[in-house]
Amino acid sequence: MSKFKLTIGIYGLENLYGGDPRGLIEVAQKAEAAGIDQLSMTDHVVMGNRTDRYPYGEFPSPPETPWLEPITTEAAIAAATQHIELSQGVLISPLRSAALLAKQVGTLNAFAPGRMVMGLGTGWQREEFDASGLPFKGRKALMFEQIAAMKALWKSAPASYHGEHIAFDDIYCRPAPENVPCWVGVKATPENCASIAAVADGWIPIEQDPAIFGQGVRDLRRAFEAAGRDPDALSVRAMVDHKFGTDGVPDFQATIDTIPAMLEAGANYIEILPLYFVQDPAAFDEFFGRLAEVKSRLGA
Repeated sequence: MSKFKLTIGIYGLENLYGGDPRGLIEVAQKAEAAGIDQLSMTDHVVMGNRTDRYPYGEFPSPPETPWLEPITTEAAIAAATQHIELSQGVLISPLRSAALLAKQVGTLNAFAPGRMVMGLGTGWQREEFDASGLPFKGRKALMFEQIAAMKALWKSAPASYHGEHIAFDDIYCRPAPENVPCWVGVKATPENCASIAAVADGWIPIEQDPAIFGQGVRDLRRAFEAAGRDPDALSVRAMVDHKFGTDGVPDFQATIDTIPAMLEAGANYIEILPLYFVQDPAAFDEFFGRLAEVKSRLGA
């Protein structure tokens, strides 16, 4: 079986601490102690009422749900941990300027060297862009330009970049990381595969079915080859298909049993949501221990 890394999505876990976001620091520390490789955070800057327009099924939260800003929260987590990677699933990058995001990431990397892995996406709710005074149309093209612009800012000082949406000359953005991988959560269309291969480093499939995202992995590997890049350098973080019994109770083993097919399809990061399996903070040690055993057994 292929070696892989385990990611925990920490969405909603602050609710186990009475809504106190500082509880996420304890979650991250316990995950790190158990050998979990990465944590990821979801992102919404603001939220409108029309969650019924969510394109991927039923939206999991009412619009008034608090959404913690990922970069800010991960800065707090970075100060209390040593090794666990800090990522997002996904950060809606078109809601932020490329220069500001490059500075935020560079700063956070200075506090947590080598631990940043950016998970970027386009967002789906028009109201979020309207409220931010930003265009909803063209956000995907902007996201890919942002990645290229950020990498230019991190690489050179001064830096220059000229795209359709972003342009600058002789700009300094320090501190700058040597390398922060940028993964994107978009469908693996031919156009998107080419864009990922041109500027990004990994893919976050929207689909959970290995039979579907596996084809996307194959297409992306070919796109990497066509771009002159090593296809083995492609990272793929896929979310498990969380399974439930007929009584509606989450089934940990049935969920874990989906992992081998995911690895066979080309995923090398597997993400799971503790929210479904942990109802009390005291249970995190046991849960993360079980995950560590799964990783040891399947990734040997």
